[in-house]
Amino acid sequence: MLKGAFTALVTPFNQDGSLDREALKALIKFQLEGGINGLVPVGTTGESPTLTAGEKEFIIQTAVEMAAGRVPVIAGTGSNDTQKAVEATRRARELGADYTLQVTPYYNKPSEEGLYRHFSEVADQGGLPVIVYTVPGRTGVNVSPALLRRLSKNSRIAGVKEASGSMGQILDILNNKPEDFSVLSGDDLLALPLITSGGHGVISVTSNMFPREMVQLAGAALSGNLEEARQIHNRFYSFFINQFIEVNPVPIKTYMAAKGLLKEVFRLPLAPLKEENKRTLLATFDS
Repeated sequence: MLKGAFTALVTPFNQDGSLDREALKALIKFQLEGGINGLVPVGTTGESPTLTAGEKEFIIQTAVEMAAGRVPVIAGTGSNDTQKAVEATRRARELGADYTLQVTPYYNKPSEEGLYRHFSEVADQGGLPVIVYTVPGRTGVNVSPALLRRLSKNSRIAGVKEASGSMGQILDILNNKPEDFSVLSGDDLLALPLITSGGHGVISVTSNMFPREMVQLAGAALSGNLEEARQIHNRFYSFFINQFIEVNPVPIKTYMAAKGLLKEVFRLPLAPLKEENKRTLLATFDS
């Protein structure tokens, strides 16, 4: 089972908009040195809709080579075209990824039966264990607890990244899942309550900047050290909020750029933070 803190990696770019390969390698090295429990390259936090196929393959391959089997690599290979998702997943398997993260198909808003067939097809044909990613605020479609229970009967569907924002839905999933099914928070703010309710960890945005601290939070919560987990959660509470002051991943990349980890560059249609929001974000830990 997947347990702990896994980083939804951002994608660094050069000033001309090209992929910053050296910054990417430095970021992955930073994650591994921080003790992160796994890497999640080419997800939506990595601006995957704007990446070329070649860039995606380079990022996944780099993560695999640098992880060197020490931690799992969960490659984002989702699409709103099922066949493209299958093909991308097969390629990620060839590159050495351990899992695939499959975002709910966006824009075409499939029915529950369509969702079931989509995830099942990727699981059966893609060759990698699937982590279902439900984030209805960005895709327009929710993966209900009932559908997730149905999907979990497929041995190739290994878990869920849960970003519905609903603790009611999370509790329903946790109370009706198979024993070996990983439930990971897709929202740093809800990582602590999800884990203490029986979940297994978090696929984190915050850990791009603070891998060690998010590993400590998840580890403390998983081991029952709730006082330590609460202290870390409370310390980062404002950051959890402010990193979504505008659309992800703009705030986290802005913060990382201010700390010298990458350049403050995004690919359109993403744009830099408004100045007032940037000031708020960068002042998060000043008080």
